[in-house]
Parts: sequence; C-alpha cells; structure tokens
Amino acid sequence: MRPAQLTVKLSAVRPEAMLDLLRELVEVESPTGDDDGLAAMGARMARELGAVGAETQLLGRHVRADLPGEGAPLLLLGHIDTVWERGTLARLPFRVEDGRAYGPGSYDMKAGLVLILAAIEAAGRERRPLRVFLTADEEIGSPTGRPLIEAAAQGVAAALVAEPPLPNGDLKTARKGLGRFQLRVTGRAAHAGVASPTSGNAIAELARQIVRLHALNDEERGISVNVGVVTGGTRDNVVPAEAEARLDVRVTRAEDAAPLEHDLVSLRPELPGTAVVVTGGYTRPPLERSEEAGRLFARAREHGRALGLDLGEGSSGGGSDGNLVGALGVPVLDGLGATGAGAHADDEHVIVSSLPERAELLARLLRDPGL
Repeated sequence: MRPAQLTVKLSAVRPEAMLDLLRELVEVESPTGDDDGLAAMGARMARELGAVGAETQLLGRHVRADLPGEGAPLLLLGHIDTVWERGTLARLPFRVEDGRAYGPGSYDMKAGLVLILAAIEAAGRERRPLRVFLTADEEIGSPTGRPLIEAAAQGVAAALVAEPPLPNGDLKTARKGLGRFQLRVTGRAAHAGVASPTSGNAIAELARQIVRLHALNDEERGISVNVGVVTGGTRDNVVPAEAEARLDVRVTRAEDAAPLEHDLVSLRPELPGTAVVVTGGYTRPPLERSEEAGRLFARAREHGRALGLDLGEGSSGGGSDGNLVGALGVPVLDGLGATGAGAHADDEHVIVSSLPERAELLARLLRDPGL
C-alpha cells in the first residue's frame, strides 16, 4: 500500500513537525479492542510509512512495512494501541506545557511511532533494509499480533523497539516475562446464620490462598505474584459458593517460569467443602540480556555519545513485543523511544526536546552496518 502524501512532513531536525504529528496521533484515540480507533491509527501509520518509502500491509488491525536494501533487515517494533478508553481526550486533551507534551498515549507509545518515521526519513539512502511491525493489541500481550510478529522476525539481523526508555533515559536490554492466571474457588452456598462460618466458604478459602500466593514472591530472583482483582459472593447473609482472583505473574529468568506455574496449578484447598482450580498462562517470555544485546547497546551508546547523550542500560519489570522476538534468538535493544513519564497515568507526557535527539539516535542505528 502506497499512500498519497504525508499530512505532516517529518524531519529529525524539525522538532516542531514531530510535535505536530504527535498531536495528531494522540488525537486519534486507539484503545485496545476499539476497532474504529485502531483502524484509523493503522491506516494513518500505513500512509506515513508508505510516504517514507515502505511497502505496507494492513494485517487485520496490525501494520507491517518493508523497506528494501542489501543484506538482513533490521526489525523496528512498536504498537498503535493504548490503555486509554475512547473519550479520555475530553478530560485529558493534548497540551504542551513547560517543555512537556501531555496526552493519553503520548509516552506509551505514540511518540515512539513519530520517532520511527522521523528516523527512517533521517537515515536516508544510507540506511539498512528495514522491516517495521506495529501491533494493535500489545497492551494485552499481543495475542493476535504474536504470530505475525514472529513471522516478521524471520531472517532479521536485530530488533529495535521504540518503547519508552527507563525513567532515567537508559535503554533496556532485559525485561521480565509476564503471565496472567485466574484462581477460582468453589464451595457450598448456605444460610450465614446457620452454617459453619468457614466450611464451604469460597471467600474464606480464597483468603487463605492469597496468603500462599504472596509467599511465592522472591525479590532476589525477580519473581513477582500480584493478586490484582478479587470477586466473589452474592449476598452478605449467604455463605459464598464462588470466589475468584486474577493474578499478574512476572519472572526475570526463563528457568523460573515453569516451576512457578507448577506451584500455581498445584495449589490445594484448606477448608472442607471447597475446591481450587488455577487456569491461564504466560503471555510473554522473559527477555534476558544476551551478549548480542550487549553489543547492540554498545553501538547505541557510542552513537549516543556523539549526540551528547550518556546512555546506560538496564532491565524493566514490564514486557514488550521485544520479549516475543528475543525468545526466537533475535538480538533485541529496547527503550529507544522518547523520554518522559506517566505511562498509563493521567500525567502521561513526553519531553519535547527528546524527540529530535532520540530520532537521530535511532537514525544512526538504522545506518549502522555493524548491527
């Protein structure tokens, strides 16, 4: 797909144009699962990518773009969905204040989309061959995007992820793996004034299980188990027959994933008349730092120094599509987006001055024959 023309002409040395495009993208509300918003964002990004020379495809709500060249391509990853429901702009409109651009999805990660476009343009004819994949359901673990991402990763030399950097601006060479599990307890309904207060009480059993779940946390190994949502019961004078907890599980090392899942599915009830069942699984494997990722970071740090940036590296507790690609053995460098703060929060914002400098950093990586 080759679109007509750019609405905003981008250049890594024209921060005002980048800011204009950021505003336009933020004002296209595209929450995960919103077909209309995602269709609009996907079509817009396909047009913009086509305008910088890419052959683009809309794969459902996902976007793939290829820019030819000699040798193995670099893979650029991003996502077009946000956590913000339609209508949020009425409460949190895009604004620029004190060098910061505020707006839902600005930091995570519509600024990263702007950087991808600007970097491709700034890299010019010296760039490497590129493959771009923009996911439409990254915020929920990329369930429909994953097979398409894995297909896009075939034969690439490395993957560069335009997600936000660490809070201090450092890049990411590792990320935790993520699992979503549900713990369901069934018991026996009874009159609360007559029955035993615990026998068959699903909520009482769930409370005991939550204590066990919290005991699985291991800060030293980077294992976290969070009980995020609890539901159960029908009326205050009825012994509850059902209760449920939804769990967020994260691991730093791939070797810890299976043992932790075994601990979860092995949970057994303590109270008579109750049963416990755990379902779910991992949505993202851990992205563990590799020697090749370290080499990518070293190249990025060298380019950053030429731009006056003193870049470090680190790990993140959150996952990205880089986790999925890293599991295939592809070297991944993440956190190449704009600096800012407030992802998923009302004060989400981007540091405006970081737009051109991070775009130039990414452009230099796209031209680097050593990647």
